[in-house]
Amino acid sequence: MPVPDFVVVGHVTHDIVPDGWRPGGTPTFAAVQAHRLGLSVGVVTRTAGDVDLQSLLPFAQIVDAGSRLTTTFENTYAAGQRTQHIRAIGDPIALADVPAGWRAAPVVLLGPVWHEVAPSMASSFDGGSLVGVSAQGWLRSADAQGGVQHTPWTGDPYWQGARVLFVSDEDLSGGGDELERWTADVPIVAMTESWRGARVYADGHWRRMESFPEAEVDPTGAGDTFATGFLIRLHETGDVGEAARFGAAAASLSVGGIVAEAIPTRAEVEARMRNYPDVALR
Repeated sequence: MPVPDFVVVGHVTHDIVPDGWRPGGTPTFAAVQAHRLGLSVGVVTRTAGDVDLQSLLPFAQIVDAGSRLTTTFENTYAAGQRTQHIRAIGDPIALADVPAGWRAAPVVLLGPVWHEVAPSMASSFDGGSLVGVSAQGWLRSADAQGGVQHTPWTGDPYWQGARVLFVSDEDLSGGGDELERWTADVPIVAMTESWRGARVYADGHWRRMESFPEAEVDPTGAGDTFATGFLIRLHETGDVGEAARFGAAAASLSVGGIVAEAIPTRAEVEARMRNYPDVALR
C-alpha cells in the first residue's frame, strides 16, 4: 500500500443523534480535514462492518481490522456543554493493524476515543514522522449508567514518542499535575479552550491565543480539525505560531456547519487567517 502523507489511527464511531446516528471519531474529521488540505490520507480503525467507510471517506486508504462492536456514543449539548454516554466499545487497535510502510508516514495523528490505542504506539513510528497524540481517549471512564467522566491517566505514558500532545481544558481532571508532566516530556502541548481560544506550550513556556470569531452551529470534531491543521502546518513550516493559527482557523470554520460538511479547504483557512491577522499566539 502506498505510504500516505497523513495517517490517523482511532475508532470511527456511531454518534447517536435524535433521528438515528452519524459517523464520528477522530478519523472521520481528521481524514476529511487532511484531504481538504491537499494530503493523501490513510485511516486505521476497527468497526463491526456497520459503517460504510469507503462511502464516508472515498479519498482515503482504509484499514478496518474488524471488531465485535462499533464504538458508540450518545451526545447531548446544553448551554455549550456536552453530556456524553458510551453505549458500545469496539476492540483495541494493535500496532500490527498499521501497515508497516505507514509507520514512516510524514504526519501521524493518534486519536483514540476510548482507550483503543496502545500507550506504546506513538513511539512505534519512524523517527522522521511528526506524531501528534490526542489525549482525550485516554482520559475517560464511565459511571454505572455509561456517563463519560474525565479521569487522570495512571498507566504507561501514551505521549512518549509524540512531538505534539493535544488536549482540551474540559478533559483535565488532575489540572496542573497533568500539565506539568506533559510539558516535561513532550516538546509541544496544545490545549484548546472552546470559544475562549487555545494555549500552546513550546520552547519552555506557554503562549495564548484568542479564538477566531464564528457563529457556532455544531462543535463536534472541532478538536480533531484543530489537531490536524496544526500538525500539517507544523510539518510544512516548523513554526508553532503559524501551526496554532492555522489549526484554530480551521476549527473555527468547522463549527459553522454540520459535522464534516463544514470542514474547510486550505483556501478557506488561509482566507480566515488573512481576515483576522490579530488572532495569534502571544
